[in-house]
Amino acid sequence: MKRIIVRKDSYYDSVVLMSISAEIKKIDGVGEAVVAMGTEVNLTLIKDMGLDSDEVRAAGPNDLIIALEGESEEVVSSAETKVNELLRKKSSADGQAAYRPTGVESAVKIMPDANLVIISLPGQYAGREARKALQADRHVMLFSDNVPIETEIELKKLAQERGLLMMGPDCGTAMINGMPICFANVVRRGEIGLVSAAGTGLQEVACSIEKAGGGVSQGIGTGGRDLKNERVGGTMVRMAVEALAQDPETKVIAVISKPPAKAVIPSVMDTLKAAGKPCVVHFIGAESAAGEGNIHYATSLEETARMAVALSRGERYTGQEFDMPEEEIAALVERETAGMAPQQQFVRGLFAGGTLTDEAVFALHEPLGGVYSLDPVDPAFELRDPHRSQGHTIVDLGEDVFTVGRPHPMIDASIRTERIEQEMEDPEVAVLLIDCVIGYSSHPDPAGAMLGVLQAAKSRARERGGYLAVVGSVTGTEGDSQNIHDQRRKLESVGCVVMPSNYQAAKLVERIMARRASQ
Repeated sequence: MKRIIVRKDSYYDSVVLMSISAEIKKIDGVGEAVVAMGTEVNLTLIKDMGLDSDEVRAAGPNDLIIALEGESEEVVSSAETKVNELLRKKSSADGQAAYRPTGVESAVKIMPDANLVIISLPGQYAGREARKALQADRHVMLFSDNVPIETEIELKKLAQERGLLMMGPDCGTAMINGMPICFANVVRRGEIGLVSAAGTGLQEVACSIEKAGGGVSQGIGTGGRDLKNERVGGTMVRMAVEALAQDPETKVIAVISKPPAKAVIPSVMDTLKAAGKPCVVHFIGAESAAGEGNIHYATSLEETARMAVALSRGERYTGQEFDMPEEEIAALVERETAGMAPQQQFVRGLFAGGTLTDEAVFALHEPLGGVYSLDPVDPAFELRDPHRSQGHTIVDLGEDVFTVGRPHPMIDASIRTERIEQEMEDPEVAVLLIDCVIGYSSHPDPAGAMLGVLQAAKSRARERGGYLAVVGSVTGTEGDSQNIHDQRRKLESVGCVVMPSNYQAAKLVERIMARRASQ
């Protein structure tokens, strides 16, 4: 039984609609459910699901489509009722209809004292609204992706001329004046200013600072292309560093990114040197470099945080690979490898955080003799089919190929649980490596959502006469609503080894696989 409803000129946020779709799919008897705006991508998705119609094909990007398939008329009607209930909830605040501004101009009228505009629109429209916000002398956080590079260059040039922050495009995390924005965590205020071209990288560093007893003065996201694209030229990174250099509350500055375009590095380094304050730099996957003057280089996201905390206290930083004593690590490795079957030889990393994925890929590529990924260290190891692993594979399940018509895995855990169900049928998998990112905007209980499938995966390995090691980490703090300790306890309750950081989790996997090779 199918039912398709198109409501003309009924706009809803795409993340809200994807969350509703995921909720409706949980109803017994529902086969497919798509609640989405009539964008080109969504129309293709609906067609591929066999829920197409003349009315759907005529829908435009401002039209709401509700496409349902169920085992009976009763099930479909129940699903439609639930959709309407959820839409009403999302459209109201405290039972009263909430006014939603249709653009920057009306938003500024409602909140004339606000000096930051957060924009989450389809990429083709986002630049126009960002330009309006900058021209109205408001800082901008541009959550949207798929914004043309020419638009980004134009916006950042305009922001630079007006002395404003232009965070993004594709910027999902910031912590401004103690306020977490979008995907962010509850961390104490302090003396360390963060500038990051990596969303979950900023989260991991900020949370590691919190664990080390330090605090964050500002956390400024820039968007991933700011340093990677030579034409963008690190404009916002340099502006953010200059702002933090002038901030009396910031004693130490930390910069996090994937390796920048080579032509961009000199100007960024000059800006850091001119800041005069101690600066910690971590370019994920870049070769280690010796510190120079006020610049210190870190080898991991966790080390970035710990080094910054030490510098803020005027202390000497001493690095270490693991927080646990070496004998405890050796015992863990022995325990996790003891029951493995001879055919178990591969690592499968299934991540929700893109930067955490990159850190794991770079940490394990050489030790494991190559890791397949969608963004590999070596082009020879580019994953041929994103939906099917080969050899050692580590994937970011937040990549566009996995999220068409679905919420990001930090919101919707089913993207990962479905992939774990697939991986557990492969008898050659020895280790499952995962992250668990909590905080604002994330799933209310990401660890809890994985428990059932992790138990099933371990049971499936035992049925075959083997043992599946599950290793992970939790990015978050005690102050987050999900609570880092609660999430850790849940994962450990099903036999997951939870390490203090993503980097330590990856290094433990390296030790486990080295032990496997020697058995």
